[in-house]
Formats: sequence, C-alpha cells, structure tokens
Amino acid sequence: MSARPRVAVIQYPGVNCEYETARCLSACGLDGVVTRWNAGRSQLSDFDAFVLPGGFSFQDRIRAGAVAARERITDFVFDAACAGKPVLGICNGAQVLVECGLVPGWTPGRIEASLAANHVEGRTGYLTAWIDVVPGPSAGRSPWLRRADGSVLPLPIAHAEGRFMFDPAVDRERLDSTLVTGLVYSDVAGAEAEAFPDNPNGSFRSLAGLLNPSGNVLAMMPHPERAFDLWQVPPSLPGRWGDDRRNATPDELRSKPGPGRIFFESLAESWEVRDETSAGGHPEVPRSGSSHSPGRPGQLHAPVGSFGHPEIRPVAVRIRG
Repeated sequence: MSARPRVAVIQYPGVNCEYETARCLSACGLDGVVTRWNAGRSQLSDFDAFVLPGGFSFQDRIRAGAVAARERITDFVFDAACAGKPVLGICNGAQVLVECGLVPGWTPGRIEASLAANHVEGRTGYLTAWIDVVPGPSAGRSPWLRRADGSVLPLPIAHAEGRFMFDPAVDRERLDSTLVTGLVYSDVAGAEAEAFPDNPNGSFRSLAGLLNPSGNVLAMMPHPERAFDLWQVPPSLPGRWGDDRRNATPDELRSKPGPGRIFFESLAESWEVRDETSAGGHPEVPRSGSSHSPGRPGQLHAPVGSFGHPEIRPVAVRIRG
C-alpha cells in the first residue's frame, strides 16, 4: 500500500469526537491518527495536517478552548499552520483556534475574535440541531472547502458558545476583504440567515466558519463528521439531502456520502488522494505510534504552503495572554 498523507487528530482531555473524525479522514484516503495532547514535537513533525475535534477540552474551564489553546501541542499546531499546513478546528476545536489566535489571524497569535455564548431572542444556552450552511466568498482558497461549490450543506451543531463576535470596528467589508469568511448560516434555499433558527446562535454576520487570511486554517462550529454518511442525515430534513435520505435504499444508506464528507474529501483532493471508501466500511483508526500507521509520505502533490492567497503570509508569532 502506498503511503498516505498523515493527519493528526488531537486528543485533548475531554474531547469526544476524535475517533469518528479520524475515521472520516481515513475513509477519504488519508491517514487519520488520533494523537494525544502530550505528544512530543518529534512525534508531530511527520504530520501533514491537523484536526482539533469537538468535545469539551479540559471541561471548558475558564472559557471553552482557553486551556487547550495554551498547551504545548497547540504551540506546535500554531507553528505548523503558519508554515502553511492545513488545520481544521471543529466546534471545541474551533474555540481553541480562536483562543490561540490562528483565526481570524489578522495578527497571528493575537486573540481578535471570540466564540461567545449563544444568544438569540427567546432562548440561550446549549443547542443541538441541524442547520444549513453555505461556503463564503473565499471558500475556494481553502483545502477544507475547495469542493464546496456554493451548494447548501445541512450539518448538525451542538454547542453553547458558538457565536462569532468581533471588535465593534470590524464589519463585513473587513471580513470579506481579508478573505476570512469561510461558512455562513443560511436558509434551506441558500440565502444568508437573518434570524433564529436559521442563525442558531446570533453569530455576527451569520458566521458558521472562519478562515485565516492564508486560507489553510478553518474554524467551524458545525460537525461535519456527524454528517459523513447519508444514513446520518435525518429523514425529516427538508431539501435535497432530506430527499436523498428518504428515497435511499438500505444499501444506499450505507454507501452514499452525507454532506459532511465534502470537508474531508476537499483535503484529500488537495493532495490528489483517491477516496478509498469503495473498499467497504470505515478503516481502523490508528493511535499515534501504532504499527498500523504508515510512515510519512514522499513529496505531496500540494507542497506545504501552497494553500491560500499568494500575497498574504502569516507571521509566526505566538502572543501569550
């Protein structure tokens, strides 16, 4: 078997989505490896990309993601991102990326946004639901979004602190001109969400996902790993994906992709990796150091640093606060 690009799925204490996330990566022809938060730099240097999965790292103490953002392994991920390696943060992982200053990344290492408590008229607190998102105007630059062609993607959310907020001086023009608008909550037709329930948390400009200016880092609140296969889509869902779910045969439910697969396939496509799901089932997920994990691949089709805007390069500065 040929070597595959390796993707570390960081297992901070308290996360709970690491194994299904690694399986999604491996099902798309990548090598998703669950990697503990106390792994040394020598164990991390061979990875080609990093995913920070969902959950409740360090019990969400202080603020969601605040403790994990100050771990040594996050310093390594920060440096890798500034060198151009793809990094994805899902839900709690997105909170970590905000807290360590990788997104929006106008000044890398400085906290320039927050993921505040959900706040919409008539309700607050934790919310789990299926919502619709559409890619933002800069999505095509991202290795995580290159296959999202503007279509509506229904995805599940499960968070209490998912409301993207910025300094009052930040407006839509700042977001769009710096190429950081990754995903936007929408209605079922794809129009930008204006209010609850289409915007489930009151997020500024209905942001569901935020890029860094170079495009290689994506922080998103919805969970793509929970919508990887068609059988995971609720039969009651309106729109195209709900129709596909309702009309699918038992065999199609097991074999057809769900809307969340696009994010993982996009990364694989960045390296021209073939989807290996036709082999049947989801592959076994290795842990870091496992004998099942192949070594570092040779020269990749998309070299480090090739993702993103050619004129914008982050500065590798980690500002502790």
